[in-house]
Amino acid sequence: MNAHARLAVAAMILASLAACSPGADKAGAPASAAAQSPDIHAFRIGALEATSLKDGDIVLQNVGDQSPWSDTAGVRAALVAAGLSGESIVLSVQPLLVRDGERVVLIDTGAGGRMGTRNKLVSSLRSAGVDPTQVTDVLISHAHGDHIGGLVGSDGSLTFPRAVVHISAPEWESLKAGAAQAGEVALLTAVSPRVRPFAPGAQVTPSIKAVALDGHTPGHTGYEIASGTDRLLYIGDAMHSAVISVQRPEWVNVWDTDSAAGVATRQELLERGASQPLKIYSPHFPFPGLGRFQRRDDGFVWVPETAAQP
Repeated sequence: MNAHARLAVAAMILASLAACSPGADKAGAPASAAAQSPDIHAFRIGALEATSLKDGDIVLQNVGDQSPWSDTAGVRAALVAAGLSGESIVLSVQPLLVRDGERVVLIDTGAGGRMGTRNKLVSSLRSAGVDPTQVTDVLISHAHGDHIGGLVGSDGSLTFPRAVVHISAPEWESLKAGAAQAGEVALLTAVSPRVRPFAPGAQVTPSIKAVALDGHTPGHTGYEIASGTDRLLYIGDAMHSAVISVQRPEWVNVWDTDSAAGVATRQELLERGASQPLKIYSPHFPFPGLGRFQRRDDGFVWVPETAAQP
């Protein structure tokens, strides 16, 4: 074999080895090129595909005019015991994406850059492989700004122009009645043609049923997602902190419009979550907000399915 032939054979061998390398895909691209965005977390609910979508964080100081819990010393002690800073309360904001058959469903829309958040929802959605125009259904838990702010862009246009917006009838009436005071007139005008109110407890999509979670707002709604034997409950703002709301459910939250109902709802959720094979999704617990409630000693704790992410 002459020198030219030997070089050709060597080149073929090197090319073959490169193609078989675990660090390359069939196109020769490094495996790391397909690394998942840190702002999304994909998981399954039975046969359904779901994705946590990071929008940002709300950071509150643990002081009387910011904390929703009046016992700031008790809040500090509970947070420190959980290995967190007792000086601030960090609430993640993460809407949930669910592919339900031919429907592309988004539950809540984040803050749209309000409340110090980073307005990351659309980029997170695209990282999950979905363009805003592909969203067919938007399900709203309640009409607070960190859940409806992302319905419109900075120019006032609809972020999800082809989506039907589902909201409980009592919450829709409350939003309309308080729009002027809440500064939501422009949003209300833009979204109204797309809104389809539903009765509490309605089957909103083939796999998603509305669940009344009383106390936070007049029509506050959770969503139970079912596929096969798997169940996941999206709890909206029935709880805000993975520490305080879970370990001290009896503490009044001043953001609730009906404090007694809010306490009762939290206690019922904890009992149900700890006694049934039910996954919980919280849009405000540490990202990705997915886990379970577990009994411990004389109370409950939050057990995340994955380690909290930044």
